[in-house]
Amino acid sequence: MLKQIVFIVISTLSFGMLFYSFFKIYKYLKLTKPFKIRHLGKRIAVTLNVAIFQTKILRRPVIGLLHALVFWGFCVILFGSLEMMLDGFSGNEKSFSVLGIVYKIFIVSGDIFAFIIFFAIIIFLARRTVLKVKRFSGIEMKHKSHVDANIALSLILFLMVSLIGMNTFSALMIPEEAKSLYPLSSYLSNILNITDSETIKSGYEINWWSHISLIFIFMNVLPYSKHFHVFMSVPNVFFSRLEPLGKLPNMDNITKEVKSMMNPETAFAEPTEPPAEIERFGVKDCEDVTWKNYLDSLSCTQCGRCTASCPANITGKKLSPRKIMIDLRARMKEKAPHLLKEGETFSDNKSLIKDYIFTEEIWACTTCNACAQECPVNINHPEMIVFMRRYLVMEESAAPAMLNVMFTNIENNGAPWQFSSEDRMLWAKDLTTN
Repeated sequence: MLKQIVFIVISTLSFGMLFYSFFKIYKYLKLTKPFKIRHLGKRIAVTLNVAIFQTKILRRPVIGLLHALVFWGFCVILFGSLEMMLDGFSGNEKSFSVLGIVYKIFIVSGDIFAFIIFFAIIIFLARRTVLKVKRFSGIEMKHKSHVDANIALSLILFLMVSLIGMNTFSALMIPEEAKSLYPLSSYLSNILNITDSETIKSGYEINWWSHISLIFIFMNVLPYSKHFHVFMSVPNVFFSRLEPLGKLPNMDNITKEVKSMMNPETAFAEPTEPPAEIERFGVKDCEDVTWKNYLDSLSCTQCGRCTASCPANITGKKLSPRKIMIDLRARMKEKAPHLLKEGETFSDNKSLIKDYIFTEEIWACTTCNACAQECPVNINHPEMIVFMRRYLVMEESAAPAMLNVMFTNIENNGAPWQFSSEDRMLWAKDLTTN
């Protein structure tokens, strides 16, 4: 009974803190612009392909398979975590055992995956601390980012240690069924060879409480960590842009105005509707992005696959697609609390452009979409970059000199070239036809 009361208190506090964190993020999302959601069937297909079957991760067969196994392992182990919570609330043991063969499959798989994830995390930590893989570094990857990653990986490691310990002592409790339920942990139980029932029970309780406590700690650390993608990656893939990567979104109000001007019946007609409220062209600051752009920043794994595949970055330019997402998340964290408290008029005389992301980075992008193609959680970096360019050009007239020449030619000559429309066919004047 005491165990049940303590569990209810701890779990209530933990879920209350998690709810607060998600509610704060929800309020931040409400500060952003709309993003239309259509084609539910296609979204489910993309989610199964990219998020569940991990097709993008598996492009790198060795390390990709390890990442995929960790993801699949977490999905299986989640079953056991839910059972532990139900046991804690109800005061029962093995609440899901009524599921019969399905229960056994999950328990066996969970024991195997616990060992797989344990060794995978050791490899991940070694790659970060010993091998120092190049794509894990960059100007945007501060010391805090590396510490954050190591803490999150260490928490996962301890989660697996406590789970293996719990399974090992469970195997000691039921030696006759151990090999069929805990195929790997049963070997550890044989090595320990503990026969005292009180020691076995204490060992199980220590590991049970350690595991559930680490779950509560981990789930509340995640919203403030780079590993927030544990929660956000699947939703982010579901809400992916479904259009081809090369397609850039237009501004609806501009499109409507251009169509009106091109229509002879409406071009010179008196306006029949009151003028629409003037909106900012493009993105200057964090509140100008769509909620999907902000969701992208929350889902970023900071793996560096985007930056490693970026031709601008590879050739020495300052652009790092990963930095775009990190900067957006950091800027929203800085400004959103003030916007919520003081309203839309709040200004700290800073902005996402120039104070976080420099124009040199924005114009270095070739919009080749290599970053979006490689991102394992379907983040669309070029969309954000184009939105920021749109602001620079349409609000500040701050395009690079070569583009300004092209804009002037289009305005004066109706084409990007520096020739009058009257001279456009001069190249063909001496041509003869047979």
